Amino acid sequence: MPPADPSPTGYSQPAHRDRIAPRAMNQVQLSRTSGLLAIALVGFAAPFAHGAVWAQDSATAQAASEAPAESPAELREIEFEANNLEYDSQSDVVTASGDVLLRSEDQSVRAQEVRWNRGTGLITASGQVRFVDQEGNQLYTERLELTDKFETGAMEDLLLALREGGRLAANSGSRGEDGTIILNQAAYSACAVENSRGCPKDPSWRVTADRVTYDPQSRRIRFRGAYLELFGARLLPLPGLALRTDSGAASGFMVPDLRISQSNGVEVTGSYYWSMAENRDLTLVGTVFSEAPPMLSGTFRHLVDKGAYQITGYLTESRRISSFTGDPTSERGLRGYLAANGKFQFTPEWSVSGSIRLATDRTFLRRYDISNDDRLRSTVNIERIDERSYFSFAGWATQTMRLGQDQGQVPLVLPVVDYRRRLDDPVLGGNIELQLNSLNLFRKDGQDTQRAFASAQWQLRGVTGLGQIVSLTALGRGDVYHSSDNALTETVTYRGLPGWQGRAIGLGAVDVKWPFVGEFLGGTQVFTPRVQLVATPPIRNLAVPNEDSRAIDLEDSNLFALNRFPGYDRVEDGVRVTYGFDWELQRPGWRLKTTLGQSYRFKEASDILVDGTGLSERVSDFVGRTEVRFRDFVKLTHRYRLDKDNLSLRRNEFDATVGSRQTYVEVGYLKLNRNIDELVEDLQDREELRAAARVRFADYWSVFGSGVFNLTDRREDPTLNADGFEPVRTRLGVAYEDDCLELGVTWRRDYVTSGDAERGDTFQLFFSLRHLGFR
Repeated sequence: MPPADPSPTGYSQPAHRDRIAPRAMNQVQLSRTSGLLAIALVGFAAPFAHGAVWAQDSATAQAASEAPAESPAELREIEFEANNLEYDSQSDVVTASGDVLLRSEDQSVRAQEVRWNRGTGLITASGQVRFVDQEGNQLYTERLELTDKFETGAMEDLLLALREGGRLAANSGSRGEDGTIILNQAAYSACAVENSRGCPKDPSWRVTADRVTYDPQSRRIRFRGAYLELFGARLLPLPGLALRTDSGAASGFMVPDLRISQSNGVEVTGSYYWSMAENRDLTLVGTVFSEAPPMLSGTFRHLVDKGAYQITGYLTESRRISSFTGDPTSERGLRGYLAANGKFQFTPEWSVSGSIRLATDRTFLRRYDISNDDRLRSTVNIERIDERSYFSFAGWATQTMRLGQDQGQVPLVLPVVDYRRRLDDPVLGGNIELQLNSLNLFRKDGQDTQRAFASAQWQLRGVTGLGQIVSLTALGRGDVYHSSDNALTETVTYRGLPGWQGRAIGLGAVDVKWPFVGEFLGGTQVFTPRVQLVATPPIRNLAVPNEDSRAIDLEDSNLFALNRFPGYDRVEDGVRVTYGFDWELQRPGWRLKTTLGQSYRFKEASDILVDGTGLSERVSDFVGRTEVRFRDFVKLTHRYRLDKDNLSLRRNEFDATVGSRQTYVEVGYLKLNRNIDELVEDLQDREELRAAARVRFADYWSVFGSGVFNLTDRREDPTLNADGFEPVRTRLGVAYEDDCLELGVTWRRDYVTSGDAERGDTFQLFFSLRHLGFR
């Protein structure tokens, strides 16, 4: 319900409100109340005074003059205010003037003058009229006709501001008996009429129409003879255009997409959106190419009582692609892609989620610019979560998109069972968490592995009298593995021994942090030295397969982890002490944070910690991280690993963003120099540069660009045949964006050919209109 209009004089309204039923009129009594003229009209249905009336339609007015007053339940209450009131007994017309305000239920009218003809029941408002209906839509006009049921009639030179956004202007309009509003020579736009500085501005787009029909029951606007105008220029007709005023979706065609690519030539995409119900919809898309057969695609979305899901599919016919070379074969057939995902919450504890991603070949997604993923994963996960426990029954299958990789070596995992429970009662002051885990992993043409383990972890945290934060941890775990076809795994250290293998793991750790707080450079600094001691007896790591702990690298994120391997199959054994510090400085608008640390092992390096990881010797490399923030304008992050012997950079990663949301520069750089001669899986050297920039000008226009560059040379990775500077992808564009319109043109160049996804240029036109469903 829209808020009631305040009294125009600024005085509060009196608590007493007169309610007057229709009777024969023979006199008028005037009095001044709260700075307003209030009138008690004796003998007729007066809709004006500082109070309220019970209004009837004109057909019952005469009968009411000869009959007892109607019950208030059968009448409509109209509250009113006016500065002046006149009554013409000859014409039987009541006239209120001077900032008149009428309110009835959820509707209101404000005008300079309101005339009520008792004989016809017609109410005419004129002079800066504002009418608010039950839905909160606001009508502005110079003249408005209302019935005594407070229903609108004829209108002239009007503006309709919809509650959900958007405006309709028309030369004239009328209201039918069914409540439908018909506007003639109308225009619609969702654009603001003022800019951010409060200055008037023309809408960037609008829809003009010969006739517009607004149905308040279905909350839908239909256009006849509609054209789209962009920056004042008429562009294209919009036959059958309809939209909803309650922000709900409406079925209809969408603006086509236009693109030119090296692989497919000219691409034109047309879409139809079908709003099947409030909780489900379907988008059908057809794309034609000048250099390829046409393609169909669609997306179905459904919201149900327990969750939601969506399904997307693409389908075309063309020459198939070799999985290893990427070259087209002589065989023609269907090519496509299926993607589906959803989640269902059956109870507050139990839920099911899953996804399916499948492609007919390895270059389909790249050729049609759907995705650049190098693998597609399909998953399912049944979960139960409460305050003390967690249960998961999951599985996943992966389809490789890499040319030359054997799909038979890609694992299928089903099931992965994980259960964890935290005991209610503390033991020796600490919390105990129990865990059960099992995994079944198999490959069509590779090693199969099954794993199960049970563990118990005790942890106690406390603060000493001097302010040190102390954490004590004890962990015990028993593992059982079974594997077969181990020789099919290329890396020897990942194989493990075939058949059944067992392993016991014990771990104890003490972690001490001591924060110091003080003032520095006009701000507050916190210096926190940290020391951690971890002890683990020798573990039969190489006796069991390594499926989930292959990519290990010493970083600031895992420096103080109890197990610096990412999974369960490898656990760092021996005794080690890790030391470092965190330092943070906060000033108004500024924040500086840095971390630095190192690890020392009390015995020779384990066989599972190979060269290049930063952990292969008794003394590890130094790792650190530095962050700089200045409001929301500057964000800098530097991550690094320094060689313990000569402080050479073994990892140098830099990410920076400078600017606002409209104008900014982003730079990302990564260099991995592991200082190893042999080629080890997951330990290749890399050097990469990423850059992006956007500059906004003239309020709504912007230019933008980005690029990804491979800086790796043959010395760093002999398998790449790279020369030290190889662009991977560059992008450049210009765009316009305001409160209701977004359009742009982008140019992109790909420098790598992958099968039938050819290197070359791609041009795309982007177009989006707010409130019309165009995008």
